[in-house]
Amino acid sequence: MEPTELLPPEIEAAIKIRRSVQRFARQLRFRRLDSGVSGTKRSVLGSLFRSGKSLTVSELARMERLQPQSLTRVIAELEIAKMIERTPDEIDRRQLLISITETGRNLLIADAQLQIEWLRATVAEHLSRPEQQMLLVAAELIERICDISDGREITGSATTEDRGSDFQKAD
Repeated sequence: MEPTELLPPEIEAAIKIRRSVQRFARQLRFRRLDSGVSGTKRSVLGSLFRSGKSLTVSELARMERLQPQSLTRVIAELEIAKMIERTPDEIDRRQLLISITETGRNLLIADAQLQIEWLRATVAEHLSRPEQQMLLVAAELIERICDISDGREITGSATTEDRGSDFQKAD
């Protein structure tokens, strides 16, 4: 849809943000390890890590916005690859709890390190200090939009604790 100069500013912003975020996500995907682990499986691993606890299939499906049945194959394949483990819930023995293993955690950490290093080097080399500051503000605004869409109450700018650790500490 062009030309954008005829559009209201909020629509123009929505179009530009959508396009740039998609391109950015593609660039990040290019900088992942070639481990044979699909994006869906990486997303499941990330949700498990960020939760900080074991989850039921229902909880994980809700976080991933999938039907529990849709996760059956993904969970089985991650378990075979030793990236997750399933253990019976101590309270309700019929429930299985899923947790990320060290192998799964290490994959996420390695991917994050590659992506962060690429981004750090690109930003440092090609953006001025003021542009780097604007990029930080833009990232915070995108986080706020995501928080609003996720139904979180917004009380100010998001913090690292609100969003997870970007896999820097152990993700």
